[in-house]
Amino acid sequence: MAKVTSVIDIGSNSARMAIFRKTSRLGFHLIHEIKSKVRISEGCYENGGMLQEIPMQRALFALKEFLDIAKSYKTTKLFCVATSAIRDAPNAKEFLTRVKKECNLHIKVIDGQKEAFYGGVACANLVHKKDGITIDIGGGSTECALIQNGKIIDLISLNIGTIRIKELFFDTHNDIEGAKAYINQELAKIPKHYQHDTIFGIGGTIRAVAKMLIKHTQYPLNRIHGYEFSPKEHKKLFEKIITSPAHKLQDLPIPQDRIDTITSGVLIFASILEHLGAKNVITSGVGVREGVFLADLLRNQRYQFPSGFNPSVASLQDRFLLQTKYANQLKSLALDLFDTLSVLHNCPTELRHILGIAAYLSPIGTILNFYQTNLHGAYILLNGLEYGFSHTQRELIALLIEYSDKKIPKIPPTLHSLPPLSQIQWLSFILGLAQCLTKAPCTRAHITLTLEQNDKYTFLHIQSNHSLYLAKENVSRLQKPISSLSIHIH
Repeated sequence: MAKVTSVIDIGSNSARMAIFRKTSRLGFHLIHEIKSKVRISEGCYENGGMLQEIPMQRALFALKEFLDIAKSYKTTKLFCVATSAIRDAPNAKEFLTRVKKECNLHIKVIDGQKEAFYGGVACANLVHKKDGITIDIGGGSTECALIQNGKIIDLISLNIGTIRIKELFFDTHNDIEGAKAYINQELAKIPKHYQHDTIFGIGGTIRAVAKMLIKHTQYPLNRIHGYEFSPKEHKKLFEKIITSPAHKLQDLPIPQDRIDTITSGVLIFASILEHLGAKNVITSGVGVREGVFLADLLRNQRYQFPSGFNPSVASLQDRFLLQTKYANQLKSLALDLFDTLSVLHNCPTELRHILGIAAYLSPIGTILNFYQTNLHGAYILLNGLEYGFSHTQRELIALLIEYSDKKIPKIPPTLHSLPPLSQIQWLSFILGLAQCLTKAPCTRAHITLTLEQNDKYTFLHIQSNHSLYLAKENVSRLQKPISSLSIHIH
């Protein structure tokens, strides 16, 4: 089993390398990422697609250092792919030969369909929704994958990219109308069945837009992957970027390394969103590099993780040496409590799944320090549940763990998309009760729960063949969501 895999992606704008470490057969995490703005495509679109000497030299310098870094991480498997600028260049063979000679590196030049496939594999497995259309805006081309129920249904590649549009329409003269006409001509190639409310946004341009919107809206979580926004709500800002002169762009919260391509990038992005009729964008922090890695990892799994499997949960479990027996007992009891108390808490069934994950991972903070375990665990999970979780789900899991051994939260949550405070309080109480009753791996055995109600009170009866003496003491200190609930341990 290859423990460490490095993936190099030579795009038209940047060369990037991501290094992944496997923690188990399908569990993994990112351990290093680096990029270099080599601009391999610089000058090529105005010179018949020919790669120019200086950009090729920059790429060679970057690749040599990438390989040194990969070696330092004891990489056991390495992939290198190149996209639009190199696949379109008449002198691509010359560049590939130089790389092979000077770096001893074989570059696989992938076509647009394969590039779209890799982006689709990454989003289908690592984004929290399983239906939508990927938009991967690169320097030379834009790729789309139609995803339904986690499966890639169709792929398309378009010859519109930030560097291509910049050099053809903005470098010598500000021809916005010409750029729009060119983009729309390419968009006409998209089949009519590419219609979906949800877009998965891949690539540097869309990440730059997300970073800008996070600052612009004072969004409480500074996380790119999984960040969602409505294109309609920010249409005026997009138009401002497209029409502003270069010196005015400096006044906007745009990352400096994107200033010179943001106009063409946002023009492409806005045009595609309008063409597809999109209502919601989910920003993806993953793309071709993750797709290459996953295509290899899941080659015998039809490029999908098994149902119910999450790589971030598996990786955290492996890295933090979670006692799975104890964790499963906590999860099982928390879910039993959720079901038994369902007539009281009125929480939707989707919150049951989140409670189960929070309960399973709740002991994880002890790896740092037993004291303040819950604070440590909340931080680890908010930042570690990167793949397959929405921001709302990550925030909720962290919140439940932070408060599970304290008074239930009373302050409204920072994210408006979180459940009502009353439901969060119930989930927090249930998790805290499960922890009180499961202080050691042995104590979960044969616990039974029954609920009894009269006009004034609801009685939760907890019975076990084990002594729950310590649990009685701890449960008495728990703050209950409603005063009419009475807990009896037999």
